[in-house]
This record gives sequence, C-alpha cells and structure tokens, in this order.
Amino acid sequence: MKIKGLKKKIRRLEKRLREGPQKLANLQRRLEAAEAAQALNAARKSAARTAAALIAEARKKPPVKRAKRKLNLSPERRAQLSAAMKARWAAKRAAEANAKTASPAQDFRSEPSPQPPQGGDASV
Repeated sequence: MKIKGLKKKIRRLEKRLREGPQKLANLQRRLEAAEAAQALNAARKSAARTAAALIAEARKKPPVKRAKRKLNLSPERRAQLSAAMKARWAAKRAAEANAKTASPAQDFRSEPSPQPPQGGDASV
C-alpha cells in the first residue's frame, strides 16, 4: 500500500477515535435527559392522580355537621315562637289541602289527595 493511502487511513481512524468519545458522551447526556423528563412526567401524573383521588374522597365524605346553637330564650318568648310556628304550619297545611281539593284535574299523574284526619285539631 502506498504511504499516502496509509496516512489517509490513519488520519480517518484518528478522527473517528477523537469523535467517538464525544458522540458517546452526547448520546449519554441525551439519554439521561430523556430519562429525567420521563421520570418527571411520571411523578407529575402520579401527583395528579393522588390529588384527584383526595378530591374525590373529600367529596364523598359527608360534611361535618356543626352542633346546633342553643338559643337563650326566656320561657315566654319560647312559647310565643312556638305558637307562631304552629300557626304557620297550620296555615300551610290548610293552603295545601285547599289547593289539592280545588284543582285535582290539573295534575292527573299525582296520587289522589289524602283524606283530612277526622276530628283532628288543625292548630296542633
């Protein structure tokens, strides 16, 4: 083989050997970056799933009922409020009974109106 050809081959081989470690390092950096991005994406998805599960769990639980506040009423005021509420309820029942007996043909799908109690006191 001629000297010129040998020198050319040696130059090419040296160049390939010089570029080899650089290409290898470049490929390794790209692989590490891709793995890091994949791990970050998986962690983000896992966190999103966990958050969604926690939100669903929070929605599923019944809300905590606060304790009723005891009103500081005098016995006279309590009796007055009781009488007022009983009167309101009686008026509401009477209005519903009148509405049902006055127009039963309006809603033909509804059940027949129940009979009012016999001899019952409406102001209970």
